[in-house]
Amino acid sequence: MRYNGATFRNLPMNRDYLLSGPTAQSLYEGVRELPIYDYHCHLPPREIAEDRPCGNIGELWLGGDHYKWRLMRQAGIPEDQITGRDTPFRERFRAYLSALEMAAGNPLYAWSAMELHQFFGVDLPLAAANADAIWDACNAVIRDRSLSPRKLIRQSNVRLVATTDDPADSLEWHLKLADEKDLGFRVLPSFRTDRLLNLLAPDYPDYIRRLGETAGVAIDSLDSFRQAILHRLDFFAQAGCRISDVGLPAFPDAIATDAEADATFRAALADAPVTPETWRAFLGRLYVFLGTEYRRRGWLMQWHLGVWRNANTPMFRSLGPDAGGDCIGDPVPVSHLVRVLDAIHSDCGLPQTVLYSLVPSMNSPYQTLAGCYPGVRLGAAWWFVDHRRGIEDVLDVVAETGHLGSFLGMLTDSRSFLSYARHDYFRRILASFVARLVDSGQYEASLAPKLMRRISCDNISALLGLD
Repeated sequence: MRYNGATFRNLPMNRDYLLSGPTAQSLYEGVRELPIYDYHCHLPPREIAEDRPCGNIGELWLGGDHYKWRLMRQAGIPEDQITGRDTPFRERFRAYLSALEMAAGNPLYAWSAMELHQFFGVDLPLAAANADAIWDACNAVIRDRSLSPRKLIRQSNVRLVATTDDPADSLEWHLKLADEKDLGFRVLPSFRTDRLLNLLAPDYPDYIRRLGETAGVAIDSLDSFRQAILHRLDFFAQAGCRISDVGLPAFPDAIATDAEADATFRAALADAPVTPETWRAFLGRLYVFLGTEYRRRGWLMQWHLGVWRNANTPMFRSLGPDAGGDCIGDPVPVSHLVRVLDAIHSDCGLPQTVLYSLVPSMNSPYQTLAGCYPGVRLGAAWWFVDHRRGIEDVLDVVAETGHLGSFLGMLTDSRSFLSYARHDYFRRILASFVARLVDSGQYEASLAPKLMRRISCDNISALLGLD
């Protein structure tokens, strides 16, 4: 990260925020300007390709960030001031500041302050009384510098943006970006299979028809479904894809036979009832198929575990998905993960794999499970647990029962072009974590800078072949 040397006056800290002492300060200085490889985010590739000038700070912060929406709802702010399309962004921005000023301990407080400083040079206290002054100062910077998605990405020293893309996507914006010679960073698609596998979705037959048209395959059976998936995998690979992802609320607890999976799939296409049990067994068969294909292509396989989607049904009907109605779900039993991991491993060997746990109590079980197989890792603290305590817990678990030097570091998992400040947040926490080991005599001081660099960017860069 690049800073102009000013202190963060709007945070309860100075330049050494979250840094525990001289050792942490020194370690942080060694990584704060390293490049960012954002290997999982939800940035829209179209907005990067079109690179239209940013509108205002309210739009940047509140246009689609459900982290902030949830905070505002919990502060008692009416919905029309949160997501209301008829409410001016300036009014919504004031409402957010009124919620933020009392959000002690929430990482949004730190992230918002760091974003204001990093991108706009604004250091006013985060208080409702300062909302108009912050609004005017940020929008002056947006206007004077003609800030745009690409400028924000370059300013953050980002080398990779890995977006989240449906298998039926045309990837037209990725292909346009790939043709640009002087972009300065890479934008690669990720193969996200949630819609592909969610047989229980009411529009699933329509989705499969669209997938078949995109792949040029008439899908009417499990075999033809697999052929369509293979076509899309090849297409994504040609577009530079090296990463897959899935974040369904269910995880397979059995692995169906081909005949059983075919019967379940045909029932879904016919809009006939599919039970949760047969769906999960179908998922097991498809997870094994996909894991084998990822291995053959050398892709990274990501599993996001323990989420419950759209808990608030009226809000989902009104606002749709990704509006702040999700929460931490039930833990996925280790026995279920073992069944699928071992089946893939027994077939052709596992691809490089990352397990993200939204349930903090599952960090240790998943980390020890990861140690049973080559190339499987516990992932970064995710979503509701990517605060300081959650990050430290993951680092503790990986260090104590795994190999900290192989950890893949931070990702934004965000829809905001300002969220790269979170990497600085992570690097500060990491510096204090490693400094604690050094200062207590548990780790060699001369090796600590190399460890910091590996976790901050080198591991993921090497794994994806981006050196």
